[in-house]
Amino acid sequence: MTDDTRITSIEELEAHYGQVNPRALDKEQDHLTDHYRAFVEASPFVLIATVGPEGLDCSPRGDPPGFVRIHDKRTVLMPDRRGNNRLDTLKNIVRDPRISLLFMIPGVGETLRINGSAEIVSDPDLCASFAMQGKNPKSVIVTTIDTVYFQCQKALARSNLWSADAQVDRSTLPTAGQMAEAMSAEPFDGKTYDENYPEHMKKTIY
Repeated sequence: MTDDTRITSIEELEAHYGQVNPRALDKEQDHLTDHYRAFVEASPFVLIATVGPEGLDCSPRGDPPGFVRIHDKRTVLMPDRRGNNRLDTLKNIVRDPRISLLFMIPGVGETLRINGSAEIVSDPDLCASFAMQGKNPKSVIVTTIDTVYFQCQKALARSNLWSADAQVDRSTLPTAGQMAEAMSAEPFDGKTYDENYPEHMKKTIY
């Protein structure tokens, strides 16, 4: 890689790639259309991207389809379920409200993107309305939509993500316990952690 191959301006970038397809611009809306609502309501998995003083963060969120609730055409609500209390996403939001959500639906090639601004709400009644297995989320992430648009199938098609033939044998990769043990400054039994985790997850998933 040489300096003369680095693209360092918008003008260079647009000249290198050419004109944008008008349809790629037409699909961008400032609210949830009926078609876009259908994607939000069917999605059980969302990637949530935020930014803070330390940099960027991208975190997975998942629950039964429809766990991201549509409040109105420009507002969606997402429960913040029990986690490890790193709070990376939430710490970013309280300092910089910019947020991006990527909705994925198993077996579907298209994804849906929402860009906007977020706030964290701890209203007890609102949190209770998202209860699962008798447990309320600690807070709800309220996102106001600036733009929303769908992404075509190319990325998921290239990755073969939804194909059963593409699934990776979990035993070929390090386990959570092995990784934690290798990085822990204190004595940590990774094998016992892995053995106990399925039962632990049942008790703590909500």
